[in-house]
Amino acid sequence: MSKKNDPFQTIKIWDLPTRLFHWSLVALMVAQWLTAEESSTMSWHVWGGYAVLVLVLFRLMWGFVGSDTARFSDFVRGPGAALEYVKALRCGAAPHYLGHNPLGAWSIVAMLVLLLVQTGTGLFANDDIMIEGPLYAWVSKETSDWLTTIHKLNFNLLLLVIAVHLSAVLFYLLVKRENLVHPMLSGVKRLPPEQAGPAPRIVNPWRGLAVLVVAVVVVWLLVR
Repeated sequence: MSKKNDPFQTIKIWDLPTRLFHWSLVALMVAQWLTAEESSTMSWHVWGGYAVLVLVLFRLMWGFVGSDTARFSDFVRGPGAALEYVKALRCGAAPHYLGHNPLGAWSIVAMLVLLLVQTGTGLFANDDIMIEGPLYAWVSKETSDWLTTIHKLNFNLLLLVIAVHLSAVLFYLLVKRENLVHPMLSGVKRLPPEQAGPAPRIVNPWRGLAVLVVAVVVVWLLVR
């Protein structure tokens, strides 16, 4: 079929900063998992933690000043909306969303909260050998040990949320025949006209760079 007669519409839904945040976080989480167990790689783990904190702060700010589909006001809805979406999903009648659906939105919120807990506790943690978080001196050894325990347990919760997220991506691909990975790579979706609707507002990527600089400065002031 020629492009002229193509019934699908191509709509840009994910801006470049959101996509870079997503895949950078994926790479960092793999690196953090690989560097968490050995003392020889712990210094890399600490720097990776700073980078994750920068990304989380960036995403929180981007949720207010980013493109429409990245803003919390666009996709975060009450628990009731998430439950209704689950019911519709079970019946095969779930409505279509350009960005995050109500259930996926809560997954994003949960992941950001867990990442904040993970990076926050890491600032105070210690390994009882040679590595101490940059804010270790602000608390007692007992408090640092307690926060270190939270840091370790919370990582398991993060792995669980990530596993659920990956399962959802596979479910949408294999059952609903909707590829969620490609739009996060390309930024666009190809949709039939009845699902397309008005295109979301996509802001200039340079705004994302400005927000990232703010996040870097905040983390630098915190850990220097």
